[in-house]
Amino acid sequence: MTTGDRIQALAARLLRDAPAVDASGTLPAGHLDGLAEAGLYGIFAPPAAGGLGLATGAVYAAVEELASACLATTFVWIQHFGLVAALLNPATPEALRATLLPGVVSGRVRGGVALAGLLPGPPRLTAKPVPGGWQVDGEAPWATGWGHVDILRAAARGPDDTVVTLLLDAAAQPGLTVTPLQLVAANASATVRLSFAGLFVPDARCVGQEPYDPVRQQAEGLRANGSLALGVASRCCRLIGPSALDAELGRARSALDAADTAAMPAARAQASELAARAAQALAVHRGSQSTLAGDDAGRLAREAAFLLVFGSRPAIRTELLGLLGVTR
Repeated sequence: MTTGDRIQALAARLLRDAPAVDASGTLPAGHLDGLAEAGLYGIFAPPAAGGLGLATGAVYAAVEELASACLATTFVWIQHFGLVAALLNPATPEALRATLLPGVVSGRVRGGVALAGLLPGPPRLTAKPVPGGWQVDGEAPWATGWGHVDILRAAARGPDDTVVTLLLDAAAQPGLTVTPLQLVAANASATVRLSFAGLFVPDARCVGQEPYDPVRQQAEGLRANGSLALGVASRCCRLIGPSALDAELGRARSALDAADTAAMPAARAQASELAARAAQALAVHRGSQSTLAGDDAGRLAREAAFLLVFGSRPAIRTELLGLLGVTR
């Protein structure tokens, strides 16, 4: 079976389970295990490191296909990408790479993110050097996959306007308070708010420290997040049947693929707006049954609304408000 066949088979399984996952707010462990069995936790890691070595375009296509089946599962899975990229980076300390990379690529060790230190404005999450390591204080308003991930890649503002990247155990510990959040969609993603009060992280868990670049660092993950919106739009298009939305979906995908850092906010806004409009069209297409609890149209409408604001940035918000007819 090819990798593409495995992705299609896994997507079919996730799609069958999607209504139950949405209703229960619980993500079956078998979903994430299935991703690991298909090699998808190491989707872009080179074969020499045990990964699949898929090119960027194929990675985004996989995200889109799986998001079209179950947004919650895919949402948790893509949090792992940053940890893989960090451990593949030669600049990451060799001891960390040697210890963690095999398990991370195979999916035996699963990653999440807490990236509050990259957000614009006053630092929400800070790290200051202390003997033997770093002290972390502040808040990460969003961390996804709690209970499903083992390590959080945290980005905190450090001294002299820098960003310090640390690997934290995703578990209850002194200095860390976890507050579950209830989401309107993809609630099975187990998203939480993390509050830090003097959490100690040893030097051995420090990935690195670099200058804070608000343009480059706030662009992290924007293209992959766009594939989530494309996935929701794609599912709506399939349920509607052939329509003019199909061509729009292709154009939105091409815009994301071609976008550089400057063009990415507009491309992300286009994809998110299309998902919302496609979900509305699906509701009308299905008629009164779309108002029933458990109908695909209702779930997809909530997911599309969620993706209008998830992983957003000020520039994306401005572009979206323009597309939605709101001027500021």
